[in-house]
Amino acid sequence: MVGNTFGRIFRVTTCGESYAGAFRKNLDIPKELFGGLMTIVDGVPPGIKLTAEFVQNELDKRRPGVGRLDTPRKERDKVYIFSGVMEDDITTGAPVGMIIPNGVIEDEHLNKHKSYKELIRPGQAGYTFFKKYGQYADNIGAGRASGRETAARVAAGAVAKAVLDDMGIDVIAFVTEIHGIKAGNIDYETAKANYRKNEVNCPDLEAAELMIKELEKIKAQGDSCGGVVEVIARGVPAGLGEPVFDKLEATLAHALMSIGAVKGIEFGAGFEHARMKGSESNDTPYYDESSGRVRFKTNRAGGILGGISNGEDIRIRLAVKPTPTINITQDTVNMYKLTNVKESFNTRNDPCICTRIYPVCEAMVRIALLDALFMAKGYRALSRNIDGRWDKL
Repeated sequence: MVGNTFGRIFRVTTCGESYAGAFRKNLDIPKELFGGLMTIVDGVPPGIKLTAEFVQNELDKRRPGVGRLDTPRKERDKVYIFSGVMEDDITTGAPVGMIIPNGVIEDEHLNKHKSYKELIRPGQAGYTFFKKYGQYADNIGAGRASGRETAARVAAGAVAKAVLDDMGIDVIAFVTEIHGIKAGNIDYETAKANYRKNEVNCPDLEAAELMIKELEKIKAQGDSCGGVVEVIARGVPAGLGEPVFDKLEATLAHALMSIGAVKGIEFGAGFEHARMKGSESNDTPYYDESSGRVRFKTNRAGGILGGISNGEDIRIRLAVKPTPTINITQDTVNMYKLTNVKESFNTRNDPCICTRIYPVCEAMVRIALLDALFMAKGYRALSRNIDGRWDKL
């Protein structure tokens, strides 16, 4: 399996599966070493304050089994930093290594997943993993395709956050739609003021109550639903992104579309551009004397022009599919016997992924932005600044 590393200078590599360690729990080793998820973050600058508590704060946002709308799987998601920092919690410049042990690996859950080994679970990656890796693919709890894999990303994103915080760059994600119930237009200030004030992390508090009621109803039916998550990155300087193949949108899209449940992405006005005239689509620039830089009267471009950040807020909207695991009988296929069957895959699940996916979105945007910052700063350091006004714009 390849494709487990993201980034060019700020590089994140992860490994681990949903129930990793379940087959080693009888060995004479500490339970923290049975198995779980691991992250190695390369390109971390020295001198950054990084504590396990800081990383844990991010992990707690996506930790399962906390609220009534979460999967009942109760993982501690406790992170251990084992390299890259000294005793004063300051990064050394070496790779930062972290481990998140799996704690919920009881036989009852393993046996349930084993009973479904031969069946295609609708909406999940079992069939495609079987076609790619054959009988050797990890089929317990979806293995590497499990949403649990994203805990490692959140840990890596916390490292990026520690660096970006020092640079005044803030990334915030929130839910704006669940099963057709839509929030009003959310600006950055409202998103910050109402961040995580409800179980669905929707800054529109009235819409959030309707979303929660809808999720309770869907959960009682044994079903699931999808929604929309929005991300705002504020404080991103102009000039990030490489034209042509490595446009900033392309890098961010790569980062976000690599999250299993994300099925669509828009920047700024997104698909609304298809319904506009040029005079409606264009963001008009002006010189802002108070900030001493070029600004834009609107932000339909979502903070990116020509694949390069323009200094305005980067705004992204993501379509998140329903949780594929549902407690409803469905038609499926036995991959080994090639027979049509019906089955109800009665395992633990979230009625909506949106309520725990937003910190994963924040993490991936932070990782992509920090990598782009490294690229931009390296380029500028080696470029001749012919126009003295370059940095002032």
